[in-house]
Amino acid sequence: MAPDTVSLRYFLVLAQELNFTRAAARIGIAQPALSARMRRLEAELGTALLVRNTRSVVLTTAGAALAESAPPALAALDRAWDTARSAAAGELGTLRIGYSLSTGAETAPALVDRLIRGNSGLEVGAVPMATPEISPAVADGRIDAGITRGEQPGRGVRRYLLRRARIGVQLAQHHPLAEHPEIEIADAAAYPLRLPDRAANPVIHDQLSALFRDTRPHPRFHTPAVSFDMSQRDLRDGVTLAPAGEAAATAQPPGITWRPLRGAPSLTIHLVLPREQSPLHRRIRAVAKTLAHELHWLPD
Repeated sequence: MAPDTVSLRYFLVLAQELNFTRAAARIGIAQPALSARMRRLEAELGTALLVRNTRSVVLTTAGAALAESAPPALAALDRAWDTARSAAAGELGTLRIGYSLSTGAETAPALVDRLIRGNSGLEVGAVPMATPEISPAVADGRIDAGITRGEQPGRGVRRYLLRRARIGVQLAQHHPLAEHPEIEIADAAAYPLRLPDRAANPVIHDQLSALFRDTRPHPRFHTPAVSFDMSQRDLRDGVTLAPAGEAAATAQPPGITWRPLRGAPSLTIHLVLPREQSPLHRRIRAVAKTLAHELHWLPD
């Protein structure tokens, strides 16, 4: 049976001091207790480690060998304990995050950066995904976490509110409405409105189109053939407006700007985690909560 590590650490102090009184004082225990520890350690090993007399302590051949070999072994054991503690705290492992394109301009990069900077033992990979696929992928373990806009449906997951964002419209910088710091919903509805394909994101499509439900005449909705978040020529030409969250203001294509819609409700962005959560999942949630507070993503 291997000796207990406490006695082994005490032995190393004694091997340095070669004096029971000084070693006991350095450790912070009584000298008789240290002597008892050393006798028990020698009994466990089945050999003498020290030659004692009233004036001195001398290491035996076995004692000298143990004093030389024990420090690296204890250092390796300490690293093993630290690794176990890091894993238990969710600071170690590989983390796979799926995010919707609309959260890729600001929200997802901020969370990924904070996870990487705060956890050197954590490997983080993030990939854009179609919004309806994120919750199922979290539920079945293909990814560890997801970031989505809106109250996306999904079984086997838990959603945590990460951010509230104002709704506005993207529009050409030369568009007449760009002169206003805020745009009335009815004024925006006078122009063709570019919305994401409902099949790609029914929750956000329905939420954005509902903004204009009561306007008369009913607005004309235009669904592009390519992703809502990609280059938009009709926007740059001033032909259409595109309802979008305020994160769009931080990553505008050339010639396009963003203005808030007056009186519009906020869009929500959620962190999606599995219902049964590991220390790694709890770590993600804690980091996300701190980040949301620091960046004022959620109003008080």
